[in-house]
Amino acid sequence: MDGLGEDDQRRIRSEAETVEEPDAVAQTIDSEVEADEEAPSVFSAWALPVGLFLLTCFTTLWAGAYQSYSGTARGPLNFLLEHPEALWRGLPFAAALLFILATHEFGHYLLSRIHGVPASLPLFIPGPPHFIGTFGAIIRMRGPIMDRRALFDIGVAGPLAGFIVAVVVLIVGLNLSTVVERTAAFGLHLGEPLLLQFLAWLVIGPISPESDIVLHPIAFAAWFGFFVTSLNLLPIGQLDGGHVAYALWGGRQRTMAFIAVPILIVLGFAGWPGWFLWAVMAGLWGLGHPPVSDPHAPLGRNRKIVGWIALAVFVSTFAPVPFSFHS
Repeated sequence: MDGLGEDDQRRIRSEAETVEEPDAVAQTIDSEVEADEEAPSVFSAWALPVGLFLLTCFTTLWAGAYQSYSGTARGPLNFLLEHPEALWRGLPFAAALLFILATHEFGHYLLSRIHGVPASLPLFIPGPPHFIGTFGAIIRMRGPIMDRRALFDIGVAGPLAGFIVAVVVLIVGLNLSTVVERTAAFGLHLGEPLLLQFLAWLVIGPISPESDIVLHPIAFAAWFGFFVTSLNLLPIGQLDGGHVAYALWGGRQRTMAFIAVPILIVLGFAGWPGWFLWAVMAGLWGLGHPPVSDPHAPLGRNRKIVGWIALAVFVSTFAPVPFSFHS
């Protein structure tokens, strides 16, 4: 059987290259389109985070001012309309609270950048000024967390960073707080996590059973920072605690979540009904954590130590009954 001549071979190779080139061009175009689709818009990357942050600055300032107002305004809206000049009184609370929340979220953000995981700037969520003026803040991951070590670092960085700032803020706030007779303390009472009790004893000193501490707005912001930290460290699904527990113990995180939810339900019956809502939300989010592509990457001794520190932070900041009302 005769072979092809040199001219025929050159012609066939030329035709083959011509056929292959459109596929290469198409792949290049497809990758450019995907990159354009993944790249956030200016609104999503900058305008939305900045706008939400400024709005949350206003609502937390409003909430802080309304908390400190001792007049007879009927609700926060009437307070704002009748006494707009009093807004500045909310600055200590708003500044302390936003500092804690921002530190928490930027802990996630910076570790995401270090590990090459695309993430949005923190998105603050404004809320009604009747209580604290915000529902907290989140960051949006624009890509999967593929590595077990990255999952651990990103998950644990936020709670620990926010916790450290909250401790400093609490010490400052306790120095500005006042001790009153328990009979004079009515309305909303805040739960006392173990670390708050210790720091109050350290800063203020022992107080009699008939006395109570009225937290300065700065100390109240720190208390809320503890509350947020403990909630985020619950070992459930996509919460920070879920990330950390899955990175440390893998599939056993799901078992921990199944144990945590009934405990929240019991606490809802025994103390604060808000735990019912958290139990329902945990079910909606999903109790288990999605797998990562490299679940067997070793964390190393230092990360495991940090994981146990995170557990200690959860225990020391968790209040079984965070809110109660006394008349």
